[in-house]
Amino acid sequence: MVHTFAAPAKHIDALHARLALFRESPAYRQVFGFITALNEAVRGRPVSAAPAASPAVDGIVAVLRNLARVVDEIPPLPNAQRFGNRAFRTWVARLEEQAPALLRGLLPAEMHPAIVELVPYLAASFGDPTRIDYGTGHELTFVAWLFCLAKLGFLQPDDLANLVLRVFVAYLEVTRKLQSVYWLEPAGSKGVWGLDDYQFLPFYWGASQLCDGPDPHITPSSILSESILDRYADEYLYLGCVKFITKMKTGPFGEHSPILNDISGVATWEKVNSGLLRMYQKEVLGKFPVVQHFLFGTILEFSDGQGGDAGHASS
Repeated sequence: MVHTFAAPAKHIDALHARLALFRESPAYRQVFGFITALNEAVRGRPVSAAPAASPAVDGIVAVLRNLARVVDEIPPLPNAQRFGNRAFRTWVARLEEQAPALLRGLLPAEMHPAIVELVPYLAASFGDPTRIDYGTGHELTFVAWLFCLAKLGFLQPDDLANLVLRVFVAYLEVTRKLQSVYWLEPAGSKGVWGLDDYQFLPFYWGASQLCDGPDPHITPSSILSESILDRYADEYLYLGCVKFITKMKTGPFGEHSPILNDISGVATWEKVNSGLLRMYQKEVLGKFPVVQHFLFGTILEFSDGQGGDAGHASS
């Protein structure tokens, strides 16, 4: 039987009962399981210890680098307010225009019918053009896109470590460039009382990298050392995120990032990693303002409590 793909749509509306259904859905379990599998895949692994990349991983990285280059073609508008430069809308429009062709070049022909379902995930992974903001919901959408590629069979289990160490590193390069050039508003930011204005997962996976790794002298308190950040920011995602924060924000670290400052007092990376997972479940996957924008289609189905389990996509 031929699988019919469809453009994904939002299903978590203002009825908070729908959020409870999402937490019990196959889609939630699949994405959450994917996130924790990626966490285990990079345990103790710095970026330089990434395995050889498959053609699929190389292809995704090439797509992301293409998107980063497009930023150079669309400079920020002059005389705009500091946050929310409207040139970002032009960048997103270019992404939406180019995404089908990018995916046709990435995927084998037999998977092209899935492009109608994959494009909206990719297009929504870098920020909202109306609000000109970016946050953990967009980050989650990118992970959902990667999960869809894995469920289709384009990505294999052997690719998991590289999805963090190569693909997500390239994704962060794009998002940080967008934040720096267009000054995107933090979506749903809790101000200083959030983990970070924009990201979450690179802290979680980055803490796993530092568990039982080759650099045991790097402890949670090492994030307060400028020399450690300078030396290891490109090896460990957690340290790279902290270094980016110190580049973008001024003032004492404990004042602009009190949560990260508190976490620096935790004894081990193991405890940091497990604590961040609980925090992610509560503050990202469990928050209506974040997951209300999550997309569901035939690959990641929304269970309404009536129709049973999610279906299986196939080419």
